[in-house]
Amino acid sequence: MDLISIMRTYARYLLIIFNLIFSLTGIIIISVGLSAKAYFHEFDTLLDNKYFYVSDFLIVIGVIIFMIAFFGCCGAMKENVCMTTTFSTLLVIVFILELVVGIAGFLLKSRTEEFLIDNLHKTMDQYNSSNTEITVVWDQVQRQLHCCGVVNATDWINSTSTQHKLPMSCCPIPAGTTDYFNCTPKAAYPEGCLEVFGDYIKSNITYVEGVAIGLSLIQMLGIILSCSLAKIIRSDYETV
Repeated sequence: MDLISIMRTYARYLLIIFNLIFSLTGIIIISVGLSAKAYFHEFDTLLDNKYFYVSDFLIVIGVIIFMIAFFGCCGAMKENVCMTTTFSTLLVIVFILELVVGIAGFLLKSRTEEFLIDNLHKTMDQYNSSNTEITVVWDQVQRQLHCCGVVNATDWINSTSTQHKLPMSCCPIPAGTTDYFNCTPKAAYPEGCLEVFGDYIKSNITYVEGVAIGLSLIQMLGIILSCSLAKIIRSDYETV
């Protein structure tokens, strides 16, 4: 067995192994996309649609990866130059798409407070209105993240939607409270939801951003392997 045949065999098996790993990255990407979508959906009333586009895009990329893995495996097993080249091309496209998601996540993260502040003020004015969803989400954010108002509790005091009073969700209600409880600015959570909620959203975007960029770098290995295999097969045919 000559050197080219040995290199071709090793490249083929490495590419097959890589495709198994590649399929796993698809599962990871879909899982991350679904998780991020679930996190954002919980507070969808307060968020811009751009946050959902990033998670949806990530899910689509994960599904595409399974389709691409087929070309990679078939091309490696059959040593088909066309399929291997197609696999390399599709990998480059996915690599670019994942970098786009990573960059989009970075840009969204840097503008999170800018997007949030308008929505928080707008929805605060609709608290206790006919739109019960907004009331539920605001209470959920304040209870879960231990925050009150946009900047602080004063935002509720200045709001007519609560008749210049604080919602009960602004205060940690003592355990065992069975009678009337008065939520006062002194008893309220000291931090505003713009900062706390913003940090929560940023941490989830960082998670998405890190996975997208990290896996795109791993996939560079597949691009190198598939290009090498296609080159070896082509040179072998030319030799024959």
